[in-house]
Amino acid sequence: MRTAPFTVGLFLTAVLASGCADSEPAAVQEEAVATDEARGVQATASPSVTASTFLPPGEGTGAITYDETAVPEGATSDVQVREQDGQTSVRFTGTGLEADRDFGAHVHTRPCGEDPADAGPHYQNEVDPAATKDEPSTDPEYANPENEVWLDFTTDESGNAVSEATVDWEFREGEARSLVLHEHHTNTGEGEAGTAGDRLACVSVDF
Repeated sequence: MRTAPFTVGLFLTAVLASGCADSEPAAVQEEAVATDEARGVQATASPSVTASTFLPPGEGTGAITYDETAVPEGATSDVQVREQDGQTSVRFTGTGLEADRDFGAHVHTRPCGEDPADAGPHYQNEVDPAATKDEPSTDPEYANPENEVWLDFTTDESGNAVSEATVDWEFREGEARSLVLHEHHTNTGEGEAGTAGDRLACVSVDF
């Protein structure tokens, strides 16, 4: 799996570059498409997008903050998911979070709720047979960034960040339902793999 953090500046640059491309004459764009087709280049699948604003428990269901210092009310989340050719890419963009801070982030199995635990355990492509509801997987053989979706990131001085992960599988329908932000970057050692501290916030997403 490839996991790569991006700065918001780079992300905005990419958006601006895309906007410039859209302003090209139609004939130029058609010529580019024809050239790609001649080279056998296939268009990428369009991503699904879930945009949300974090609210305290009981005030919203799309994105919930459990720690308003780390994830202030009004901070935003944008989750893009693209599945193609047996691979899945997930991109998280956050704004208005606590500045200059590390976060862990993972895809979980259940939607967000008023209790941080409502989101359930991490989604795993190959489920750890030893894991239980009360004892989630911490075995590095299963709790790792190839078998789960990890989107750890560090915010900039304005509290913004972008992170992206790509895995070589696709989600099982209905079994991945949220993205949870955690207290710190994800541990990888035996007996603590996949753990990242308290659940600070949650975004409900139908992956």
